[in-house]
Amino acid sequence: MNRSTKPLSPQAQDLDARARFFAEKVGGLLASLQRSFVGSREELLVPMVHASLAGCHILLEGMPGLGKTLLAKALAAGLGVGYARIQCTPDLMPSDVIGTEILDEREGTGLSFRFREGPVFANLVLADEINRATPKTQSALLEAMEEGQVTVAGKTKALPEPFMLIGTQNSIEMEGTYPLPEAQLDRFGLHLLVPYPSRGDLEAILESRTSFHATLPEASLDSASILELRKLSENVVLSPQLRRYVAEILLLSQPGMGGDGQALLVKLGASPRAGLSILRTARMKAFLAGRFHVSKDDIDELVLPALRHRVLLGYEAKARGIDVAELLSAWMEQAQQRMRG
Repeated sequence: MNRSTKPLSPQAQDLDARARFFAEKVGGLLASLQRSFVGSREELLVPMVHASLAGCHILLEGMPGLGKTLLAKALAAGLGVGYARIQCTPDLMPSDVIGTEILDEREGTGLSFRFREGPVFANLVLADEINRATPKTQSALLEAMEEGQVTVAGKTKALPEPFMLIGTQNSIEMEGTYPLPEAQLDRFGLHLLVPYPSRGDLEAILESRTSFHATLPEASLDSASILELRKLSENVVLSPQLRRYVAEILLLSQPGMGGDGQALLVKLGASPRAGLSILRTARMKAFLAGRFHVSKDDIDELVLPALRHRVLLGYEAKARGIDVAELLSAWMEQAQQRMRG
């Protein structure tokens, strides 16, 4: 941790020691993940680990065959949590996801209904090709993603803690898919792109994957330590200036608020939930970097993955070739100008 000349209090010393302990654990997790999934450490693996530890759901997008499913499975193994995979298809039903009540006959008690849990009752759930499920099945995940619970036959059942959902979708093959509704997109903390490997990474993948069975990481954490780490990260200080900076960006993302002509460019802006995703992940990032405070760089690195799926562009923006990244860059600059003004 960054220390001043003033001696640390016993409470601060304990927090410092726990931060060092978890930083070492997470560093080992990242190293093992990179052995299972070659490449894209800073752009993909680091924000993915930080967001999952902070309790944010993640949407992964990339071409088929890039290892999105392997990455989710490796992350669950490295975190030391329960893992379940849902292969989303058009015929998948909500009961296939959350579970259903079945009629069970037991000796001595006769017939009775018993709830059979679905795959959503795991710590880390992979919804593979989530946009291939019908809207009815997609909506079955809304309560789970926001409240950590599901409701079946009028009864509410809590999901295990921690609970994280990773959704994947391909950047091609849009035929036969059902785009996620805005309400569900907003529940994903970060939208991360899985890039095509570089030449060096391709050679490393082709050299290492001689077996049909990929080697998964050893567990670096467990459920209890993740919950503790999440609680400890709440001690990281966020200055009023940075809080205002995030608020300004969210305001500028609203239709008509980011300058002349933006009313025609932006159809839907980012929600307050987007700001919470940024700050929770930024606090986790700062804590694991050995800092008691969030920096502007922490915020800036998370703005695009937190907002790229939440800001919906209108027809004119698409016709002019303007993307969310271009608009976000302008909004961040405007937000700084407003704060100086």
